[in-house]
Amino acid sequence: MRAVRTDGSPAAVERLAQALAAALTGGPAVHIGDGATSSACQSRPDPGAEAALVVETSGSTGVARRVVLSAAALRASAMATHARLGGPGRWLLALPAHHVAGTQVIVRALLAGRPPTVLDIRGGFRTDSFATAAAGLPASGRRYTSLVPTQLHRVLTDPRANQALRSFDAVLVGGAATSPALLTAARGSGLNVVTTYGMSETAGGCVYDGLPLDGVRVRLGPDDRIELAGPMLASGYLGDRAATESAFVDGWFRTSDLGHWDGHELIVLGRADDVITTGGESVHPAAVERVLAAQPGVRAACVVGVPDLEWGQLVVAAVVVVDAATERPAREAWAAAVRAELGPRSVPRRVRVVAELPLRGVGKPDRAAVARLLSETVGP
Repeated sequence: MRAVRTDGSPAAVERLAQALAAALTGGPAVHIGDGATSSACQSRPDPGAEAALVVETSGSTGVARRVVLSAAALRASAMATHARLGGPGRWLLALPAHHVAGTQVIVRALLAGRPPTVLDIRGGFRTDSFATAAAGLPASGRRYTSLVPTQLHRVLTDPRANQALRSFDAVLVGGAATSPALLTAARGSGLNVVTTYGMSETAGGCVYDGLPLDGVRVRLGPDDRIELAGPMLASGYLGDRAATESAFVDGWFRTSDLGHWDGHELIVLGRADDVITTGGESVHPAAVERVLAAQPGVRAACVVGVPDLEWGQLVVAAVVVVDAATERPAREAWAAAVRAELGPRSVPRRVRVVAELPLRGVGKPDRAAVARLLSETVGP
């Protein structure tokens, strides 16, 4: 197994792309690290003859696992994406390459026969650099990129970057829930935004705009846990047989997410272990976040539970607003909207307006950090 360190630089991504190209055609499996862990895998057991890639999960449960993906799984995912989007094209990589979403941008580009254009993100994501990189893509043929919601918001507020993004045939958005307001703004700006749902164990996104990609099967378990099957599934977890046998059963991967069907569309309610139990009733944070994020002047929201002697947990929220001067009179409207759509138990008991949500991984809200912030006594 070959360890490849990535630091976000174009040179590092080029080395990774070369290693992935070899792995896709039977070469050594690639283990991707962000620089802190990649050297440790040199002495790890061989992941198996079918492995092409070992990528680490974001560790949202506190324990990062090493996911083993075969060349067949990577190819199936990339081909299904291109089929849904309208065919192969040129890709601009604006995500960290050591996360599966970034890795799959590279794989899709390789299978399309064109290496990706790489945005240097060592100093963070900059909209001016994004616009310049997008301008460097050939004008002919289809053009794609993949962003997290925070990046999309920043691009929308920069006229030059916004104009550059409108030249793409599709913009995949994932890594975290995308607010209805952000989607409305993006699509109103003329962008073909496609929301994605997936994870390392599914070689990245496998459900686009709520609809499974070709070859992907989705079902809900008895507890409304989302289960996925198809040729894009991982082979398991490197060095963790118990976790593999628990999560991968009879060709299905049992996710940690809850969901429901709205007609033919899959609605993701959030992680099962994020559910808040308050006064003996369950509250889904993602549902409350969707209502809050749909309110005028709200850019983003993160809802968590904090311990409470009387209720067990209190529903609390961190909210990012467009104009801080107008947020206080809007709080009653936020509460009324949540009460009307989800019931009184889902109304946040505490709300703190923050400049930005704390993030982890590839743009996911850091719920533990939000819980720590809101464990303090704050105003209503």
